[in-house]
Amino acid sequence: MSMPGMVSKLLFDMDNTLFDLVEAQVASCHAVVRFLGHDDGDELFSYFLQPVHGFESHGNIRQYMEDRRIPLDGTFDAACRVYESVKLKAIHPYPGVVETLENLSDEGYPMCIVTDAHSRDATLRLEKAGMLRYFTSLVSFDLVQEKKPGPGPFLTALEMMQASPSDVLLIGDSIRRDIEPCTRLGIRTVYARYGDRFSADRQEHGADYVIDSMSELPEILKRINQA
Repeated sequence: MSMPGMVSKLLFDMDNTLFDLVEAQVASCHAVVRFLGHDDGDELFSYFLQPVHGFESHGNIRQYMEDRRIPLDGTFDAACRVYESVKLKAIHPYPGVVETLENLSDEGYPMCIVTDAHSRDATLRLEKAGMLRYFTSLVSFDLVQEKKPGPGPFLTALEMMQASPSDVLLIGDSIRRDIEPCTRLGIRTVYARYGDRFSADRQEHGADYVIDSMSELPEILKRINQA
């Protein structure tokens, strides 16, 4: 088997790799319960962590309200609007991310987002964080109808970028949903350990590289491409 060559294109996970979606989710949950006249925002957030409705589903708000016998009529739709508004306002890039993307863009790296979010939500978040202009393409759930760790999103990204697995480097915060599927496809990986809020040990578990800040990425690319 030939050794992988230079990296010419980059794939990025979005949520919790470029910005802290978990923090934004927590802020939005607290805003919703205040709107509903309660004070247990962490309790609402726990609904979003359960594998029933999905991490961003409004069904979690509905379930929370039903469990507390809060009338849904009118109030549920308004609570969902509060949730979406506050979540978007709370999106802020991690330190060093925008500067790193600017650097990589100046160096000519085409960059693609691979996310389980819907395209509208992904675009709004990237705009809010001041990052949308750096990405030449976006692979979202509504485009491929398959979520990570399925191979579809990554294969679609390769097709959109006209790249082979050996050409690209994937940067993501999830071992299960980013690192492992890309490794199986022959894509080199960078584990964004700083964004992994759900791993028990936050070890690299097979990633080619590990970073604790996005600002470490350019040096990794230099090492790869000067080898």
